[in-house]
Amino acid sequence: MRIIFLLALLVASCSTTPVKKEYQGLGAESVSPETLKTYAPPTLEAKLADQVRHMFEIASPGVGMMNPPEHTLYFTWGVTGVPQVWKVDGPLKFPQQVTSGTDPTRIMDITLDGKYLVLSRDHAGEENPGLYLQSTQGGPLVEIQHKKSVQTHFAYSSIDNEVIFYTANDITPDSFALYAYWIKSGKRELLFSEPGLWSVADVINDEQFLMEKRISNSIAEYSVFTLSTRKLTPVLGQGEKEDYNAVFGLNANELFVVTPKFGEFRRLYKYSKGNFTPLTPEQKRDVENLSISYNRMIMFVQYNDGGYAKLEAFDPTSMKPIPLPQVKGAESMAIGSISRMGRYAAIGVETSVAPRTSYIFDLKDRKFTQWVAPSSPEVDTSKFVASTLESYTSRDGVKIPMLVWKPKGCDKKTCPVVVNFHGGPEGQSRPGFNRSAQLFVAKGMIYIEPNVRGSEGYGKTWLHLDDGPKRLQVVTDIPDCAEAVRKAYAVGGVTPKVGIFGGSYGGYSVQIAMTKFAGSYDAGVSVVGMSNLKTFLMNTAPYRRALRIAEYGDPEKDAKALAELSPITYVNQAKAPMMLIQGASDPRVPVGEAVQMHDALTNRGLEAPLIIFADEGHGAGKRDNGVIQLGAALEFFERHLR
Repeated sequence: MRIIFLLALLVASCSTTPVKKEYQGLGAESVSPETLKTYAPPTLEAKLADQVRHMFEIASPGVGMMNPPEHTLYFTWGVTGVPQVWKVDGPLKFPQQVTSGTDPTRIMDITLDGKYLVLSRDHAGEENPGLYLQSTQGGPLVEIQHKKSVQTHFAYSSIDNEVIFYTANDITPDSFALYAYWIKSGKRELLFSEPGLWSVADVINDEQFLMEKRISNSIAEYSVFTLSTRKLTPVLGQGEKEDYNAVFGLNANELFVVTPKFGEFRRLYKYSKGNFTPLTPEQKRDVENLSISYNRMIMFVQYNDGGYAKLEAFDPTSMKPIPLPQVKGAESMAIGSISRMGRYAAIGVETSVAPRTSYIFDLKDRKFTQWVAPSSPEVDTSKFVASTLESYTSRDGVKIPMLVWKPKGCDKKTCPVVVNFHGGPEGQSRPGFNRSAQLFVAKGMIYIEPNVRGSEGYGKTWLHLDDGPKRLQVVTDIPDCAEAVRKAYAVGGVTPKVGIFGGSYGGYSVQIAMTKFAGSYDAGVSVVGMSNLKTFLMNTAPYRRALRIAEYGDPEKDAKALAELSPITYVNQAKAPMMLIQGASDPRVPVGEAVQMHDALTNRGLEAPLIIFADEGHGAGKRDNGVIQLGAALEFFERHLR
């Protein structure tokens, strides 16, 4: 109690406005209809809305998954404005829509006999999805489970085509239990309900389930659950606090494990009888994804190589490489899915000047075939600008990598700069098609995405430099970027105005820059960002709280550091305009985070427009809302950076 009292005194002493009672709760029920009406999304100027909408109509289909019995590719596509499931019956044939409605729907699996799709459907961005079946011949969806305030996630479909396994936090909100659902009868059975954030990492023979227990975003433990005996056997990571990602090896007695335990970067190992055997060489790049076919015929290893996705294939038995054809112009290649018997793999191919395309790799003939093409109506993609990899130097001499999109002519005249900080905070800004970057470039602005300390892709030391109170030592990377780009992009002695943009942790980055480091940026737009780390941790969804405490710090033990790192603490220092954008249903960053910052800023007479989407969660998922979100940000920066 003494710590909480001192925290309240610290916040009060740093603010010129009275300390209001802290909000409680999250989701649409935590905000009044009057507030939603007051801060409803604006109507964009028609010309700007059209420009942004054209960019949003560049729609890349999801990489998808192959249904071998039908020789049909099923994929998720947002071309209608809301992600729905589509199918195509051959390479580059006309796609057919198979689900509809206003709720995002995504394909999770296809039963081995090819008769059913397993689908996930969410509502209003609540991130409490339900699970459904649909015949591959079309027709209505059959609910497996969809409960209010419950996350239901697909785990596995049995090889006898009779059972769908899923996890759900319907017993307690901060733990996930394992269930079985019989397709013919609709019967459900609880199989496993140990406390913890459990998911199914892999299954062998419909009998051995490799269960992952997530301790934080970068710490996991693994156990084997035997279906016939209902026995749980710990196998890896218990009490280690180590970064592991694992699947079964060639049998249930061994694992393929990706971990940075023995070096700076993540590497692939075989784990058997307590011993790790390296399968990939030690390199300055992370193994970021491992996918293996159910029959162990093929395994894909995906690398994060300076932000570019690089793909290799292997025979899991011999670990001999399986040559992959080259796709002309490809900058990144990422694995999407592998058919159960291993013949077909869906691959996404991407460049920085064109949206992602989808290919199928046929293991039998060793060929890539393009199955689905993206759409880009009324947009000349030849005018898109490629990103370049550059860096800036922090105040303590560390080189911080950043991606830069620069319009033509900005070498001869001073152009405004917008710096976008990624979410996570463990995320990473990566090369590839970026509609936001292309829109800002089209408006004559330099667009930058840094990877500050704490980002993925640069080794475990870099990743963990911002854990808990250590964030105080590296949060200065945010204002240092503004200082560096002002010098780098000055022309003829004229320095540019610099704006800051970001979502989630990137939204937090905006708010801390505009308060604690006031004056470093000329304007900011924060999307679903945290304004007070204490109230954020106390009100975020229970299943996320433990994961986020491991990253940011404990509300009691680390109260002083959380206060020092909270933007709301420094409201009295703010002096430049900041826009706040939020989804009412957000289960990660409660809507109260945006409302309390808006109130604190406007009480001081500062410009702080607030937009709340009543039908969105953690960011705008629907195209029309995305157009408003990005369009409002563009208009705001145009007014304040010119």
